[in-house]
Amino acid sequence: MRIVSGKYKSRRINAPKNLPTRPTTDIAKEALFNVLNNHYYFEDISVLDLCAGIGSISFEFASRGTTQITSVDKHYGCVKFIETTAKTLEAEIDVIKSDVFKFLEHSHLKVDVIFADPPYDFSDAQFLKISSLVFERELLNKDGLLIIEHSKHTDLSNNPHFKYLKKYGGSVFSFFEH
Repeated sequence: MRIVSGKYKSRRINAPKNLPTRPTTDIAKEALFNVLNNHYYFEDISVLDLCAGIGSISFEFASRGTTQITSVDKHYGCVKFIETTAKTLEAEIDVIKSDVFKFLEHSHLKVDVIFADPPYDFSDAQFLKISSLVFERELLNKDGLLIIEHSKHTDLSNNPHFKYLKKYGGSVFSFFEH
């Protein structure tokens, strides 16, 4: 994985092969951050990275100046990898080991951007449950954005908070707002 922009630009982060991850591609990540760059000053926002995997999205936000980042993943190896890498980079990332649904059901965090990259084999109901919990629990600040990464075979457009989507190869980012 390569960090696309910011103070850690071009830095490669090599995760162990035994982690159950599918990192967002560099092309898709660069396109996503181009969209976000039109909405936010990265230094001024707070971010929640759900199903964080190896922390690719969290490290990209940190590289661009975001200091309020929470990464959540249920896999112990992923959590330890993010913690170790954050310490090496001196990035301010709060890492939590938790199932995404349990975390959302109990969280009182309010953030500007929530990025969720669950396994592509999640059912439509599981993808929609993420969105439902985010909006029911009011986890987004005013003008906040929920982004869910999924495969091109999943359609989340019938969600009442759905605004638009962006496709990059086999990956799709669905954007949700209040």
